[in-house]
Order: sequence, then structure tokens, then C-alpha cells
Amino acid sequence: MDRVEIAGVDVSRETYDRLKHYESLVQKWSPKINLVAKSTLEDVWERHIVDSVQVCDLVSFPETWVDIGSGGGFPGVVVAIIAAEKAPDCQVTLIESDQRKCAFLRTALRECGVKGRVISDRIEKVAPMGAGVLSARALADLSLLLEFAERHLSKDGIALFSKGVQWKKEVDNARSQWRFELESTKSWTEPDAVVLKIEGVARV
Repeated sequence: MDRVEIAGVDVSRETYDRLKHYESLVQKWSPKINLVAKSTLEDVWERHIVDSVQVCDLVSFPETWVDIGSGGGFPGVVVAIIAAEKAPDCQVTLIESDQRKCAFLRTALRECGVKGRVISDRIEKVAPMGAGVLSARALADLSLLLEFAERHLSKDGIALFSKGVQWKKEVDNARSQWRFELESTKSWTEPDAVVLKIEGVARV
């Protein structure tokens, strides 16, 4: 079987083709429902897909992976595509409150031929998910993300939050309300961005 490397991550040709098909779906739908910023539409692969592959590479796939505020599917749809190859038993769930984006997410999963559940509701209203991994990208301030983590993570779960240049300030602010273990990994695609790997979330 042909293998392809995406920023150092080894995937099958089938996975690569699914990711390329997803890229074309994002470019087709985005002008109508604003899935990604207009300025990044020509660079969906590098700015959004490769960036999401990085998140998948930071942990072993759990039984349940929940992506909150999924929007255009980053990293949620990418997680589902990678999981189809590397962890087919992993249950991937995407939570998104915007109905049009949910329609896109369901279409993307179906057309890419991968499993995944889409829940159309507000994150704080969804019953606790007990997720092994909880991911979010460009969604909210870290303090609010930790509230979502407290609700939806399993006891030993890991949160993966992609953050921009202000991430250290957000961490400092969050520590006044929360205890957590933190590991930061520099983004492959954005010089000042990181992915925060967080465990042991508890209120102070």
C-alpha cells in the first residue's frame, strides 16, 4: 500500500485522498457558510488540515474523542479521517451549535467515507460525554474551555486545545480558577501558536 507523509505523520494513500477530498469540500462550502477565514481559503491544506493532523499525532487514540465547537471540522473531521485508518473503533463525536455547519460536517463525514457523530447543540447543554480526548480549535478563552473539559472529559481524559500568540496569558489567567497539568507543543504551521495538552482538570 502506498504511504504518504503529512508533516512527518505517516498515513495511507486512502487517508491522504480522503483529506484532499475534505479540503475540496471546505473550499466549495466555505464561501456560503464561512467555514474558514476568507484569507485562508487558498491555503486550507497547510493552515487547517496539516494543523489538525498535528493534534492527532499528540495522543494515542482513545475509545471516545469529542471535538467541541467543530465549525468547519477542524480538527474533528480530520480526527475522524485519521482514526478510520489508525483506530477504527474510536468513536468520534463533533459538537456544533450552528445548523448549517452541522449539515456540512455530516456531508463531509459521509462523502469522505468515515464514521462520526454530529451533535447539533450548545456544548454546555450536551449531556457529559466522558471523552478520552476533548479537542477544540479557535473556540474560546482557556478558562471557558476548562469548564467544558470539566463537563465532558473522563476522569483520566486529555484535552487538546489549539491556541494562538496569547496562550501564556490565558494559562496564567486560568490558573486562578483551575488546577491542571500542562504540556505545550509548538504549532507546525503557525510560528506563535501552540497545542496545549491538558490533564487533571479541577477547580481551585
